[in-house]
Order: sequence, then C-alpha cells, then structure tokens
Amino acid sequence: MSIKPLTNKSFSEVVRNFTPNWFTLNMGTGITFLTLHNINAHLFASQMFLGEFLWFVNIFFFALFLTLFIARIIFYPEAVKLMLKHPIQSMFLGAIPMALVPILEGFALYGQTLFGAVALDISLYLWWIDAFLAISVGWLLPYLMFTVQHEHKLENMTAVWLLPIVASEVTASAGGMLAPFYNGAVAENMLLFSYVLWAFSVPLALSVLVILFLRLVSHKLPEKALAVTSWLTLGPLGTGALALLLLGNASKVVLVGTHLEHFASFLYSFGFITGLLLWGYGLWWYVMSWIITIKFFKEGLPFNMGWWGFTFPIGVFTAATFQLWQVTDYDIFKILGIIFSIQLALFWILVFVKTFKGMWSGYLFSAPCLSPETGLPKPEEECEKFVKKKNATKG
Repeated sequence: MSIKPLTNKSFSEVVRNFTPNWFTLNMGTGITFLTLHNINAHLFASQMFLGEFLWFVNIFFFALFLTLFIARIIFYPEAVKLMLKHPIQSMFLGAIPMALVPILEGFALYGQTLFGAVALDISLYLWWIDAFLAISVGWLLPYLMFTVQHEHKLENMTAVWLLPIVASEVTASAGGMLAPFYNGAVAENMLLFSYVLWAFSVPLALSVLVILFLRLVSHKLPEKALAVTSWLTLGPLGTGALALLLLGNASKVVLVGTHLEHFASFLYSFGFITGLLLWGYGLWWYVMSWIITIKFFKEGLPFNMGWWGFTFPIGVFTAATFQLWQVTDYDIFKILGIIFSIQLALFWILVFVKTFKGMWSGYLFSAPCLSPETGLPKPEEECEKFVKKKNATKG
C-alpha cells in the first residue's frame, strides 16, 4: 500500500471523522514506556531515555487527539450524538481516562527530574481529573446500554463492553502507584478512594466476562474486524491484579501512623492472594486469546484501530506479573514477565507503524471507511479502493 499523503484531506474532514478509539494509541504507547520502567534491569544503555521519550510522544498524541475530539464536539455535535448512540464506538469513550493514566504516572516517574516538585502536583491533579472521567463513563455508558439509546444483542456482544467499566480500576492502579509519593491525608485519601474505584470496576467486569463466555459458546467467534477484542479480556484481570498488588504495597507505607495502620498487613496479604487469583484467571484468557488470534491470522486478519487491543491488555498483565515477581521472588514470574514484555514491544512496533501509515495516507480518517457494523475503520484494501475511486471522480 502506498503511503503517499492525501493532499485533499482537509483538517475539517479529519475532525469530522475523528473517533475516540484513537486514544487506544495512547493506552498502548503508555503501557509500553511504563513496562520499560517496570523491568528492573538495564537491558540497554538508553532504556530509561527511551521510556522518557515515549512519554513525551504520548503527551503529544494525547494533546492532539484531545484537541480533535473537542473540535468535533464543537463543530460537529450531531456526529457526536450518533457516536454516543453507536453500540461499539461509544464504548471507546472509556479509552480517554485510561489513556491519561500513563501520562500522569509519567509525571511522577520522569517529571520530577525535569520539573521538580511541581511534577507531583500535576500528577495529583490529573489523577483526580482522571478519576472523575473514569467514574463518569462508568455510569454513562452502562446507562445508555440500559436504555433505548443503544440496541444490544447477545450475538453481537464483544469484549469491547469492558472498556468503559475497566477505566475505574486503571485509575485505581495508578492510585496505588502514586500514593507513596505523597504524605498525610493526600496519600490516605488517594489510597482509600482507589479501593472504591477498584470495587466500582472489577466485580462488574467479571460479570461481563461470564456473559462473554456464554456469548462465545452460543454464537461462536465474532467477525474478523473484532477478532482482536479477545485480548481485551486481559484488561480487567491484569489491571485488577495489578491494582490490588500496588495498593497492598502502598498501604504498608501510607497507613503507618494512622488509625488504620492495623489494616495494612491485611491489605498487603489480601492484595497478594487476590491478585494472584485474578492473574491466574487472566492466564487462561491469555492462552485462549493467542489461540483465537492465530486462527484469525491464518484466515487473514485485516488491520484497523482495534489492533491497539494487542498492546494495553498484555501490558497491564505484564505489569501484574512483574509485581508478583517482586512479592514472591519466584523466577517463573520474572521469566514470564520478560516474555510478555517482548510480545508487547513487538506488537507495539507493528501496530504503531501500521497506524502511522494510516494516519499519513489519511484512510483511517475517512468516514466512508468506517464499518457500519463495528464503527471501526475497514481494512486498508477496501479504504484504498474507495479513496482512489473518490479521487478519480473528483478528477
């Protein structure tokens, strides 16, 4: 496929055709640089520099996508209303708060060197904003699903249903990572509220996984355009385990000297055993996702923005694996973490290159190339034919 840029693709067209699934690029890129940080080894000389560079890249794309999204709301409100009513595209609103999490964590991990103590203030404010966004989509989207705004059938269900639900536990995991950076009531409030966010998300996500299993048994695998969604099942399980492990660690620091100090040991133990159980459940879905993906690859798996589902779920599962290694010191978790990290890196490179080609050529911003069934961009070949036909007509 030629990647010659489409000079007739105006900014207004890009705005009109912008959809929130673009924020999955931030999710995938964010978990990639966080994984570089989580690997407790100097794999190469520029490892930390690369992680910091990807953090800046992620900030750039998040700012760009947020600008396009806000512009679409202002200039094309009717298109936004249609998106909210779309049973799949609307689910990707959950990607916005999840996309912000790696950025705010980056301020704590990298920002202090560059911006000093103000970096922690920025991270704190962004975390509370992210919590508000996560809770909002966690209520709004299910409400739309419960009303006539959405038409859902069991046979059309996919793991995309998890996106608005999982956002809260992703914020909770960030709270577990950030809380030890702060002192007093700030840290304590963040810790306790993160447990609430976890409960806001994980039990509901587990019920969706049960329904998803029933749907797959009753109606078999989804169409190719949604094949990658099988990896989304790792999201709530990997993040749920990661959040409890991080919150358990944080409780031993944050609750010291408070009237809740006697709960710290329990929360640490609870985080380990429950996190291990969720990780084990995720391992079942990890193997099953590979089996499903190999089947579709053999049949020809078309590229669309849904391919970013290859990255974030495996990334959070990898992070949970490394946390289990730190707690247990078992080499099996270290080995698996490295294997998962290599998979994440390869998938991120593949999907980022394909996405960049789609952005440069413009076909990913072509509304006629959006599938009416999925709301996702159609395969490259179909869009390329459409663009050529459109250009020939104009000529």
